[in-house]
Amino acid sequence: MTLEAIQEDLIDEFSLFDDWMDKYEHLIELGKSLPLIDAKLKTEDRLIKGCQSKVWLNAALDHGKVVFTADSDAIITKGIIAVLVRVFSNQSPEDIVEANTRFIDEIGLKEHLSPTRANGLVSMIKQMKLYAVAFQAQLKNE
Repeated sequence: MTLEAIQEDLIDEFSLFDDWMDKYEHLIELGKSLPLIDAKLKTEDRLIKGCQSKVWLNAALDHGKVVFTADSDAIITKGIIAVLVRVFSNQSPEDIVEANTRFIDEIGLKEHLSPTRANGLVSMIKQMKLYAVAFQAQLKNE
């Protein structure tokens, strides 16, 4: 599934909820379904800087696609990283680097987060794109 199609699915999914309490509930549910990062990967170097809560993010390259796993110690933050993993995982490094994350504005996520969570969201996306840039360089050198 393309990055664009996944974003469309998320926009449709969140449009089913009228108020933000229901959207938060959905975000929490998405967090519960997040494929968990291996416990031994929960290391200091995988913590995302700029997040108030702890967010661990791991990336691996599998047949030219980036596969992300993540976890967080906070339920809403876990939901946010779950959404990002859903959008960016199993995509090519190039698609991730060039991705526009318009779904965040379209579902109203950023405007309904506290400033610290919104900063964390930006930090998560930045880190995912940095991993993709590194894999892009690695693929060019192969």
